[in-house]
Amino acid sequence: MILGVNIDHIAVLREARKSGLPNLIDALSLVERGGGEQITIHLREDRRHIIDSDLEDIVKFSVLPVNLELSINNEIIDLASKIRPHRATIVPEKRNEVTTEGGLNLKDNFWAIKSKIDILKANDIEVSLFIDPNVESINLSRALNVDWVELHTGTFSNIFAMLNSNLSRTAYYIKDLENLSRKELEQKLDRASMDLEESAILGNSLELKVAGGHGLNYQNIKLFNKIAKNSHIREVNIGQSIVARSIFVGLENAVREMRNLVI
Repeated sequence: MILGVNIDHIAVLREARKSGLPNLIDALSLVERGGGEQITIHLREDRRHIIDSDLEDIVKFSVLPVNLELSINNEIIDLASKIRPHRATIVPEKRNEVTTEGGLNLKDNFWAIKSKIDILKANDIEVSLFIDPNVESINLSRALNVDWVELHTGTFSNIFAMLNSNLSRTAYYIKDLENLSRKELEQKLDRASMDLEESAILGNSLELKVAGGHGLNYQNIKLFNKIAKNSHIREVNIGQSIVARSIFVGLENAVREMRNLVI
């Protein structure tokens, strides 16, 4: 699988002091040397981490393809059309969320999303949709004539964490899962894995290229590899866990460790 490295959290650290450090451009060569094959960034409407100049500089200086996550906000679509990253991944966005909480609602927003896809494609930008792993979303993505879909792996990742870490015993437990027995969590993990696998197989059959991302880390990637192998998922985009690991081992080594796990 292709490993896309999301560097948003490096920008989070920079914006905490707004001092210009760390410099995101320094990260580009480190990701490449560590074996990363794509740079992923999310230009949010509130510019909480990545800012406009980051997008321009990263597209200009990165030797790796750039995957821009973005909402269908007119200003951001216009900016993407001007700067032209390799790919635009349309994601849902809520102003008060900590991180993206789920996939796009394609049914209710079909025509609004289609109009933005048309603009991006007219500017020779590959388009991907960040969707929940289900049949309806795959079929609607095909109808929207995009190049890629990225399956939201958050449910899979959350259940895995509740089963295989001390998360359930901390203040960061996942409320929807807190009262489930281990057997019930295992059943939910099996179902989440099947949803990803079946959605990817359907996407491939409809000639969509399939990626996955959200909450993947050094622990759950081994199980995700099995899902990806069975269903021909071509790419993963991983950010927070790599940047967190880089505090202790450096960014190049953190990327290399993940690259060695992603198969």
